[in-house]
Amino acid sequence: MRFGTIAIIGRANVGKSTFLNAALGEPLAIVSPLPQTTRDTLLGVVHRDDAQLAFLDTPGLHRARNELGRRMNGSAREAARAADLVLFVTDVDYLNTPAAKREPIDPEDMRLLAGLDPKIPAVVAINKLDRLRDRTKLIPLLDALNKLRPFEAIVPVTVRSPKDVERLLRLLAGHVPEGPAGYDADTLTNRPSSFFVREYVREAVLAGARGEVPHAVAVSIDSYDDGPKLVRIEATLHVEKQGQRAILVGRGGQKLKEIGTRARERIEKLVGRKVFLKLFVRITPRWKSVPRQLAELGYEPAGKLSDEESSS
Repeated sequence: MRFGTIAIIGRANVGKSTFLNAALGEPLAIVSPLPQTTRDTLLGVVHRDDAQLAFLDTPGLHRARNELGRRMNGSAREAARAADLVLFVTDVDYLNTPAAKREPIDPEDMRLLAGLDPKIPAVVAINKLDRLRDRTKLIPLLDALNKLRPFEAIVPVTVRSPKDVERLLRLLAGHVPEGPAGYDADTLTNRPSSFFVREYVREAVLAGARGEVPHAVAVSIDSYDDGPKLVRIEATLHVEKQGQRAILVGRGGQKLKEIGTRARERIEKLVGRKVFLKLFVRITPRWKSVPRQLAELGYEPAGKLSDEESSS
């Protein structure tokens, strides 16, 4: 039997959460085409006959512009430091640009890989292989990665392909330490239902709003009454400006109603019961930059931030 913690690290929007959901067989993590969807590190436990893999889905590493971004980066780097193995996820999109002819590795990937502890074993997954018509473009990238640092493996995949996900899981299982399982056989995650309520409301915002609004929204749970037949939930959507509030509420409250309906349906699948969900919208100026407000909204700092993150 093997057991290990695997930190899923990479740029925003390369498919980290999509992989976690596929590996779990459950849509646990929220996904969106928008970058920086994931704000918190999320544990997802995969149970196999020969191994138990404790994945840590992390926020996409990026150049932080506010305190929220710095805490997201800190959370991702802390997960990498604590893991037995790093799964570094990138994608092929950069290979389709003219710049790839001069430098085969995305400069942002170079920066992130340079910041990872070389003592921690790492596997690279090159995602979205289905988008690459000319597979020979992979050769310079594979060569450059092999010269950059020793990796346990470099695997081109499409994480939406069940066969590729299984192949990657089998490989990862072979690189975690031998030892007993770290979690009960029925453990999927360690997060409470209220965490996913907050996330699923935010996912509904990501799906229903555009422009700056999705990135300006945080969600807090005001009340959670877990009844035997009905779960009653009240939640507040925090935005920074009056204009953002107007967009979220919509004419006659229609947009907020649509967001609530989408979120409620997702939450009902999670809890297995009917849900009454009431949403409010509140203007909380500069919540992404004020430490006290971030803490109240559940975004605590994780580990010591690097000098680069502190000065971004």
